[in-house]
Amino acid sequence: MTLFWLSTVALTLLACGIIIYPLLQKNTNKDDVLRDELNKAFYKDRLSELKEENDEGLVNNEGDLIADLKQSLLDDIPEQQAQQKTALSPWAVIVPSVLLTVVLSYALYAQFGASNDVEQWHQVNENLPELSKKLMGATAEPLSDDEMQDLILALRTRLHYNSNDATGWLLLGRLGLTERNVTLATDAMRKAYQLKPNDNDIKLGLAQALMMSQDEMDQSQARALLGNLIQQEQVDIRVFSLLAFDAFERQDFKAAIRYWRVMQQMLPPEDGRYEMLTRSIASAQKRLGETGVAEDSVTVTIEADANALTNPNAVLIVSAHDANGSPIPVAAARYPLGAFPRTLVIDDSNSMMEGQKLSSLKSFIIRARIDTDGNVATREGDWYGESDVTEQGEPVKLLINKQY
Repeated sequence: MTLFWLSTVALTLLACGIIIYPLLQKNTNKDDVLRDELNKAFYKDRLSELKEENDEGLVNNEGDLIADLKQSLLDDIPEQQAQQKTALSPWAVIVPSVLLTVVLSYALYAQFGASNDVEQWHQVNENLPELSKKLMGATAEPLSDDEMQDLILALRTRLHYNSNDATGWLLLGRLGLTERNVTLATDAMRKAYQLKPNDNDIKLGLAQALMMSQDEMDQSQARALLGNLIQQEQVDIRVFSLLAFDAFERQDFKAAIRYWRVMQQMLPPEDGRYEMLTRSIASAQKRLGETGVAEDSVTVTIEADANALTNPNAVLIVSAHDANGSPIPVAAARYPLGAFPRTLVIDDSNSMMEGQKLSSLKSFIIRARIDTDGNVATREGDWYGESDVTEQGEPVKLLINKQY
């Protein structure tokens, strides 16, 4: 702020200088001197003419005429002296002008310059670290609505001077999503995506912002981004949530149910979201004219030996086979390793063969394998477990404690 006020003083002094400079300049106009010279020349010429007229006998009172001529020349001198005596000093104009300029400048700024807003803006920028800590939950007190707006203002200011900060744009976009500000969220996420087009978090953020838009082209771009994200090896649960929401909004209730069931597979039953997903599935089933719980789903609870969990990069593969133990699965699903024990749900959406569904089996076997190299074709060194033969509708429990 000190620099700002110094700049206003400099500009005011410049304005005063523009006023003072012309007034202090000496008048280079020689009108008075030229007039005196002209009067003298006229006087001399007239004297010559009178002399010639006298020599020719045209005048009889040469002396009176010369006296009159001298008097007319002298009459001009007091007038010039009076003008000099009545001329104002330049400072008599400069001082009031400078005072008026200074007073008027600062009075107009006080009225129309929004100085209070500028002061608040600088204060908000100084509070950015503290606001960021509150946002991240480092303090017990959450952000108020006013503090949220201040944080957005401070972050936009920082990004104005550092526009290549993709993380900053991502954070600004998430704040826009929190505030339901579609324009802010979309613009910020697009900027972040331009800087880092291969970042999955930014892709997800942009998809979230575009899903809030009422424009069909934006929603189509969001689906394309989610389609790309769902093909990744590790899929964020929010990807399925957005896909389910979009499907439900488009009244594609079967797709919504499928995505919500996938989300349930990624959550333990004790997670609060699990029950919420159950209600969402029931709602979609009701919209389809269905009732009760779907009969094509199987709940599988899996425990694992500690020796099987030594590779954090391994993945869990769960498959359903007919009761005779056929190696070809009827349904299968792949999950991140995660923590154990855990509960998963597999259903007809996980079917592997055309024309054969999990719900068509009266009895089956569930197998679970911890795949260490990411190649389902190789099993050397992998840990696995297998359930007993289970009837349709019964829950399944198994332990991974064997190694190939």
